Amino acid sequence: MRWIARLAALGCVVFVMLQFVRPALTNPPVAAEIQAPPEVKAVLKRSCYSCHSNETALPWFDQVVPAYWVATHDVKMARQHLNFSEIGKLPAAAQRAMLFEAVTQIQLGAMPLPRYLKAHPEAALTPADLAVLKSYLVPFGKTAVSDAVTIAAADTQYKDWNGEKTPMPAIHAAPNGIEFFRDYKDWKAISTTDRGDNRTMRVIAGNDIAIRAIESKQIHPWPDGAAFAKIAWTQMTDNKGVIRPGQFKQVEFMVKDKTKYASTAGWGWARWLGMDLKPYGKSAAFTGECVSCHQPVKDNDFVYTMPITRTGGTR
Repeated sequence: MRWIARLAALGCVVFVMLQFVRPALTNPPVAAEIQAPPEVKAVLKRSCYSCHSNETALPWFDQVVPAYWVATHDVKMARQHLNFSEIGKLPAAAQRAMLFEAVTQIQLGAMPLPRYLKAHPEAALTPADLAVLKSYLVPFGKTAVSDAVTIAAADTQYKDWNGEKTPMPAIHAAPNGIEFFRDYKDWKAISTTDRGDNRTMRVIAGNDIAIRAIESKQIHPWPDGAAFAKIAWTQMTDNKGVIRPGQFKQVEFMVKDKTKYASTAGWGWARWLGMDLKPYGKSAAFTGECVSCHQPVKDNDFVYTMPITRTGGTR
């Protein structure tokens, strides 16, 4: 029995020594907190600020190694993706967009992290909490009717976008090397989405490989070469109450190649902004935003919008 006691004593010594191996976890000053109503901030502070802010306060059980290592890693990663103490530096629309993506992850059960909730059940968001966030993000009501001049300008721009007047300009590749898909306007529509937080509407189209995969029901996973375009416009309302495309905002692409894009969930990601089709991102690292946003739907091969089925439902 002595060897058991010696092992226990050794284990205690090692455990104590490990407590001194503590990566730094500091709380920098709150530089620019998110600009939102008090009731929205109250929900975020209770459920999100512990990891996604500069006001982290670890409970005692997270102070003990090895739990401390996990908590430190999670907080640092969380702050990189979304820091409510710093996004106030961004325009109000950008803040709302980041919060919209956060709410999407909450609704899909990806945030707060399920393993985090097991030890921190108080961070769970209730239906009432979600309602507070969503009512702030989607203050739809009635969209103001656009005047005739604005509608005419949008129609002219649409003709330009559709190639009826102006040829497509020279387009630079995305920072990660993906070239612009010049034929994307010829792809078939798969589905549509909209976003209330920024009043945009989108059409999702697929190339021939994606369409064949849909027809043969081979989308779990999608085959290499499948590509999607998500084309976004602002929403306008005409004098008949019809919601229609306004200003062209951007086009985003996903292209599947499980080997070439293994480091980004098997997909290549790219985005071009405005009518001049300016590539999004300062470096190839922008793809981290895409993968993080699509993480909640990894079981759908990281694809959010499932194609409309022949029965009229969605998958």
